[in-house]
Amino acid sequence: MAIGDWARRLRGVPRFVLALGLGLVSALAFEPYNLFPLLLVSLGLLILLLDGAQAESHPIRKCALIGWAYGFGQFAGGLYWIAYAFLVDPLDHAWQIPFVALSVPGGLALFVAAACAASAALWRDSYARVCTFAACYAIAEWLRGHILTGFPWNVAGYAWGASLSILQSASVIGIYGLTLLTLLLGASLALLCDRDRRNAIVPGVLTLIFAAVWVFGYARLATTPDEFVPGVRLRIVQPNIPQNEKYAADLRAVHWHELVGLSRTKSRTEPTIIVWPEAAPPFLLANEPVALDDIALLTPTKMLITGAVRAERTADGTLIAHNSIYMFAHGGRLIATYDKFHLVPFGEYAPFPKLLHALGIDRLVNQPGSFTPGDGPHTYEIPGAPPVGPLICYEILFPDEVTQPGHRPQWLVNVTDDSWFGPASSSGPYQHLLVARVRAIEQGLPVVRAANTGISAVIDPLGRVNAQLAVDHAGVIDAPLPRARSATIFAQSGDVGFLLLIVVSLMVGAANHIRRFVPRNSFRR
Repeated sequence: MAIGDWARRLRGVPRFVLALGLGLVSALAFEPYNLFPLLLVSLGLLILLLDGAQAESHPIRKCALIGWAYGFGQFAGGLYWIAYAFLVDPLDHAWQIPFVALSVPGGLALFVAAACAASAALWRDSYARVCTFAACYAIAEWLRGHILTGFPWNVAGYAWGASLSILQSASVIGIYGLTLLTLLLGASLALLCDRDRRNAIVPGVLTLIFAAVWVFGYARLATTPDEFVPGVRLRIVQPNIPQNEKYAADLRAVHWHELVGLSRTKSRTEPTIIVWPEAAPPFLLANEPVALDDIALLTPTKMLITGAVRAERTADGTLIAHNSIYMFAHGGRLIATYDKFHLVPFGEYAPFPKLLHALGIDRLVNQPGSFTPGDGPHTYEIPGAPPVGPLICYEILFPDEVTQPGHRPQWLVNVTDDSWFGPASSSGPYQHLLVARVRAIEQGLPVVRAANTGISAVIDPLGRVNAQLAVDHAGVIDAPLPRARSATIFAQSGDVGFLLLIVVSLMVGAANHIRRFVPRNSFRR
């Protein structure tokens, strides 16, 4: 109780600094550190700080400030790797790093601030505040994944990266449902500091719920052996080309020959499908007949799936560019083209381009103008393999946008270039890989991931990594294609489970609110 009284009595700058520090510490719960207890403890202490604000004037405003400080710390600590993208072309973009270091975590922290403000408006003592806080925070996380194209990176559910068994719950309630349960568990730790000892029952009950979730996941993993698609052999190529060298005019031919050479690596079993990363050819492939001849020679009896920049002219003669995937059948015959539909703001297009250009802020990708989005997601029928759903880079982040409605693929191929995320010590590639594993669990589909500098991997429908290549290593992965499972509950119902959990949390909180014998702002300590 001593720590509870101390945290509740903090005011002003010390409280703000503690909230900021708690957010920074909570970032260690995510990949590659996986110290998930730190997120839970930080949430419990955050509740105690919000408790203290309730006894002051203007509690909603002060709770919003506490939430913003916590969110800023978490996003600054967890997404620091974004700054590396501005060092690829430092002469043009390095000056923007201080702006990005403040605006990205500061903007994302507004969602946490809004969650804390909304929960403050409904605040009551006892377990009700935990339920309303967790519901408001989970709703804010969902909104963060959807507003302004969305950026659902490091939502709280990903803190369970250390426990594949816990992550299996995403097959039922999705990552947002797991996020809500995580927020409930962490926030409930504050109840251990209440003087009413009966409140300690709540974290105990939630711990039992997570124990049941773990047992479910453990049993699911133990009783589901890997099965593979007969006759399909994958080769994933990881060329490991630094982003600042990729498009250098004097190195393009060298990089192309490295890519083709790795694809021809001798092995005991010849691959049937070769997969290259995002924008693997360092030029407009359609404009390079020699390169197309190389592909024809490479694929006499195989397929090639590759990311590539694609240009075309519209009916009015305007030249537009796409971040695309080409699918070549035997002999280099182009059978399908997929255009990325979920573009990265400031990376692949600039919102309000004229205004930002006047301020000296342009896109990071070295391509004139902005990319034009496609109309995905799509599923493609390909020869000699099950139907495939392609995704480019961070399209894999969005749980409700990875498969074409009414045409479910049997595997997902995710091509990416995580060299933008910095060196091997950067957290970005590890966090991105975990996202792909969770999408596999949610959908019951294998994910084949080809990354320019890593981490390339073959992921089975339960999120297990069958094979991978580490960051900053050149090489290939030769592996069979895991067989898809039946559509999961989440794949069939989407966020219904998450919404039901939100309703239950709000109802439990509301049930306590209407008990007239519980006065507002009186904490049984």
